[in-house]
Amino acid sequence: MTTVHTARLGSHLPLLDLLPDENPFTWVRNGEGLVGWGVYAETTIKGANRFESAREWWHQQLDSFEINNEVHGAGTGPVLFTSFAFDQQEESRLVIPKVLVGIKNQTTWITWIGDENQPKLLEKPAGAQLPKVTWRDSDIDAWKKKVRSAVEVIQRDSLDKVVLAREIIADVDSPIDPRNVLRKLAKEYPGTWVYSNNGLIGATPELLIRLNNSMVVSRVLAGTISKTGDDSKDLALAASLARSSKDLEEHEYAVRSVADALAPFCSSTNVPDAPFVLHLSNVMHLATDVTGAIKEGHKVIDIFSILSKLHPSAAVCGTPTNAAADLIKKLEGINRGRYAGPIGWIDARGDGEQGLALRCGYLKDKEVHAYAGCGIVAGSDAEHEAAESKAKLLPIINALS
Repeated sequence: MTTVHTARLGSHLPLLDLLPDENPFTWVRNGEGLVGWGVYAETTIKGANRFESAREWWHQQLDSFEINNEVHGAGTGPVLFTSFAFDQQEESRLVIPKVLVGIKNQTTWITWIGDENQPKLLEKPAGAQLPKVTWRDSDIDAWKKKVRSAVEVIQRDSLDKVVLAREIIADVDSPIDPRNVLRKLAKEYPGTWVYSNNGLIGATPELLIRLNNSMVVSRVLAGTISKTGDDSKDLALAASLARSSKDLEEHEYAVRSVADALAPFCSSTNVPDAPFVLHLSNVMHLATDVTGAIKEGHKVIDIFSILSKLHPSAAVCGTPTNAAADLIKKLEGINRGRYAGPIGWIDARGDGEQGLALRCGYLKDKEVHAYAGCGIVAGSDAEHEAAESKAKLLPIINALS
């Protein structure tokens, strides 16, 4: 048996300043969350049963642990960091960090695996130089043509919505240290979940699922408008977004897909009658928090079982799901990889948080691949969608500059 220790911590640097190496695992929002480093165990999975396979592998690891947890609560003890691919045929990544530090509600803890003494934490942030980043030209006109083709299909066939993504690529003169990127994202977008897992790094505003003490929450985002930086103009834009029939239609499809996926697991669910407008630094979204109470006495329900029904939601795929997925494969022309897939963490109880891997880039050697997607419905305009996609790319572009 391998010992897993969890102990309370005193004062220390902010979470993202604790990372000692260039392969961090993070899930941080407003200064709270989890950061990890070192790899105790890792694997890749794919296929139609990938969420079940992930559970099986995680439980095999848990069976080999002797857990000494002085803190208790969600995110304490051993934690699995996950980064699932959008498509089931692409590889998903599962990692158990050797060392983990967490903060929640002013409680701070450290978890480490093995018989060593409690690891010492950095007392000052590790410095890193930013490389020169050169973005390649992207063919936005070709992508707008794909949007128009999608609108034609929606108007002609029984498809209500499809999410089309685009990819831009940058060359860098030296490998990127993700820690600088993470700090920039956290500073500029404190209300998002700032994540990193095996080269995929970003700041997502969309919480696909939080499961804690038999309560489930999913924040659904669909419907977007760019901000101007002028408060009075942005308030007017927020009001227009809340009244936009196109955006409300797109949002309703996304909310319905999440509510329908959660219903079999819950004794009750709550879906607000109308969305609220979520303000980020560069854009505003229509947002709805769907909540539910997990059925008592039901067969084991954990994040893995819920994810198997919840992903892909209409927020990243479309509706109906299969028809939208088919059109994505036909039109999109990129490999999404782990972009738009569930990313986050799961603890030994099966609780945890999973967001959608949005507003992100994939760091690989001397390249960066950044992604953005837009929900296309019958009333979509290609020029508007292109502008929206550019706004969604700004977080990762600016964080790399």
